[in-house]
Amino acid sequence: MPPFPSSSSSSSVTTEPSPSPPLFLFAPGAGAPSTSPWMQAWAERLGQLGRIVSLDYPYMKAGRRMPDRLPALVAAHAAALTEARAGHDGPVFLVGKSMGSRVGCHLSLDAKVSGLVCLGYPLIAASNGAVRDEVLLALRAPVLFVQGTRDPLCPLDHLQRVRARMTARHELHVVEGGDHSLALAGGKSARAAQEASDQAVLDAIRRFVDSA
Repeated sequence: MPPFPSSSSSSSVTTEPSPSPPLFLFAPGAGAPSTSPWMQAWAERLGQLGRIVSLDYPYMKAGRRMPDRLPALVAAHAAALTEARAGHDGPVFLVGKSMGSRVGCHLSLDAKVSGLVCLGYPLIAASNGAVRDEVLLALRAPVLFVQGTRDPLCPLDHLQRVRARMTARHELHVVEGGDHSLALAGGKSARAAQEASDQAVLDAIRRFVDSA
């Protein structure tokens, strides 16, 4: 008669490895670096959802005010993505403020990512009023737009017309009373309302990440 299995055989049971947390590559807007208070505050919030890696574009590192041309911005963003995702086997999301979100959208056309989070997408060019929708219409990665109702660079009716023509999965979280930086009017007196609004944005990002 063969021997009964020993109790030590239970040690051979394996468990599924825990999934890797999401990686967020966080890009700034045109006017401030990744060390700005706004970027730092949002990096801290996003840190509740996963690993945060911030980047700065070459012109900002060199102390210049004028942003580089789009190809140079995309190339710098791509290099930061390659470095950030080295050794990372979980989902990767490109998060950007204003210009950083637009550059991330362009990068996603060539780099496979799990999704895009656009914090104040600059749909309308400040220089000439042109509607910059070509990259949005070409997107394949899922995208979450977070837009304020007082943002002159992305009127919601303009964005709605663009979204109606998009083929990528897209979602919109509206910040009532928010400007281009998602800030509510009222200053310090509206601190509680701002905190609640920022938490609602974070919750929307969490749901988007979970669904993507």
